[in-house]
Amino acid sequence: MNKNIQNLISTLEKIDNFDYSNNIEAILNKILARLKNGGIIYLAGNGGSAAQSQHFAAELVGRFKRDRKPINAISLTTDTSIITSIGNDISFDNIFMRQIESKFRKNDILICFSTSGNSKNISNLLKFAKKNKFYSILLSGKSGGKCKNFCSDIIKVPTNDTAIIQETHLLITHYICEKIENYYA
Repeated sequence: MNKNIQNLISTLEKIDNFDYSNNIEAILNKILARLKNGGIIYLAGNGGSAAQSQHFAAELVGRFKRDRKPINAISLTTDTSIITSIGNDISFDNIFMRQIESKFRKNDILICFSTSGNSKNISNLLKFAKKNKFYSILLSGKSGGKCKNFCSDIIKVPTNDTAIIQETHLLITHYICEKIENYYA
């Protein structure tokens, strides 16, 4: 069997334990409570993680497996005019933080993807969220990097392999989508 597939299976076996599942369920309950009170899910990431945040938003706004009302989710990675103007005029390190600064409200949810946990623009975003007492979730790799110090909750994938982390993040976000969809169905 391919070594990458073996590594993915090994990682998935590690996350299929009681404590890990309970952590995701607790986070899911916080998300649902905020959505019930009119919250919006904001998502951010760089590179492949930007694609994951867009994919997650698409599943929530469109549909995952069932027809249901759309879930209000916005990926902060999609407006190239905003991103490039902030990157050029202010700093690439603030492309997400600046967007959240203008939008975030009490019941909103911030979900960040960073395989290393060390992306400067994600770190700045999470610092801003923590300072303003906004609820934030980080999906990251084994260590959680510097960002682990600034999020409300973290889901760490127990590996340093970027591809395996991203594949596992996709599985986790699909699980969360399904649970949210079941709640609204």
